[in-house]
Formats: sequence, C-alpha cells, structure tokens
Amino acid sequence: MEFTKMHGLGNDFIVVYGEQELPADASERAVQLCNRFFGIGADGLVYILPSDRADFKMRIMNSDGSEAEQCGNAIRCVAKYVYDKGHISREQITVETLGAGVQALTLQVEGGAVTSVRVDMGEPVLEGLKVPTTVEANPVLNHPVEAGGREFHFTAVSMGNPHCVIYVDDAVNFQLGTWGPLLEKHPLFPKKINVEFATVRKRDYIDMRVWERGAGPTLACGTGACATLVSSVLNGFSDRAAVVSLKGGDLFIEWDENDNHVYMTGPAAFVFEGKTK
Repeated sequence: MEFTKMHGLGNDFIVVYGEQELPADASERAVQLCNRFFGIGADGLVYILPSDRADFKMRIMNSDGSEAEQCGNAIRCVAKYVYDKGHISREQITVETLGAGVQALTLQVEGGAVTSVRVDMGEPVLEGLKVPTTVEANPVLNHPVEAGGREFHFTAVSMGNPHCVIYVDDAVNFQLGTWGPLLEKHPLFPKKINVEFATVRKRDYIDMRVWERGAGPTLACGTGACATLVSSVLNGFSDRAAVVSLKGGDLFIEWDENDNHVYMTGPAAFVFEGKTK
C-alpha cells in the first residue's frame, strides 16, 4: 500500500489515495499502521475515495480502529493532497464526509502548492439528543457532568461529530490524560465524545486542548476548534470570529451570522511518502 504521511498542526494522518472504496480491513489497518512504535505512527488513517456527490470522498479511521464521522485537520490534508498531486486543478473543491455531508473548501495556493485551506464546516448541531448526549435541551449550555469525583460543566456541539467544551482556568497545562478518558466514555455521551478544555484569553483568542474520541490527546482538532468557538459565542465569552490556539498551532474560526455556517482556516503539510510491505 502506497501512503503519504501528512499533518494539520501536528494532528497527523496516513493518507491513502487510489482505492475505489473503503477496504474491508480498514479498521485493522488503522490499528496496525497508526501505532507509533510498531507502525508508521499517526492519529488516523485517511482514505481519499471517489464520490458521486462531490469531487472526492473522505473516510477516516481513528488509531483505535473506530471510524470518525469528520475531521477538520484531515479534510485540509485531503485538499492539499489532491491539489498538489495534480488530481484537481481548481481552487474551489468539494469533499464528501461521513457525518457532515458535502463540504466546500477554498484553497490558498502559492507557487503551485496549497498553503492554507478555508473549509465550510456547515451548521453546528446544538440539540442535545442529536449531538448526541442524553440531555434533552437545545442548546446544552453549562450542563454539569461528574467524572472521577470532580464536577465539570460542558456545552455540547456537533460539527458532524460530537464535542463537549469545558472551560478551565488554564487549558494549556490542564491534565488531559486524567480527565479526558473519563469524560470521553461518560454515560451522558452514548457515542462517546471529543472533549475540549478551553480558556478564553480575549474575545478573539482562545486556548484549547483536546482529548479526541478514539485517538486520545492530539496536537490539534479542527472540528474541536469549531465547536469551541461556537460554545464560546453561545456562552457570551467570545466574538463570532477568533483564533483558537492549539498545542500544534493556531486555527482561525468564524461563525457566520448570515448563513449560520462555521468556517475554519488553517494549514496542512506533507511529511513523507512510503509503501507498506
């Protein structure tokens, strides 16, 4: 299998192009290849496939073998891959995702290569049962959740995949490894959940750290950054456009008042190419 290692702000992926459909053993491949000691090493395995609804289809397997409905960093990597490799020459493309439908992307190109991608991430889902959570509220704001003897309060947002955003005094130094796994699998979240710990520094600048469902701590999460901005607006903490600062770098997130869509802008990068035995 030929592959390309890519990353979006350090959230890294094994990208595979050329398959006609998702392989039957994709889950097992993801567990093996994403292992950082015995495999290539990555947060996820991404397949770029044909689509009858868009220019391309993206399917993402997490490092634990589960499938993610959407991934904001991965979709930027897909955009850079297909353009830089010559599979498409337009700077406006569409990508079909499992959980968020067809998404439109605008590519910023310099010297024949993509330097950043603006993604229309669609409308956030705020109804608690649809995120999904077990909470019958719309939206779910500042809702209590107990884990490991500690009470947190979260806001629930789906960006094609489920998120709970929790505000803490210092997101940068927060103990992700202690609280992330307890919250990810909490009974309030029937399909597990991505957990964002956020600190709003200014109305246009938010620190965020993430525990991703199926992958654990990652350097960045695009959908999580979008969920964090939406949550911060709903709670009155931020403006509708802000930089969300992640461990791997910054994303610019906008929640448009006119169409209710969330827009994410950020980079993607090649690391290396190879072939498995």
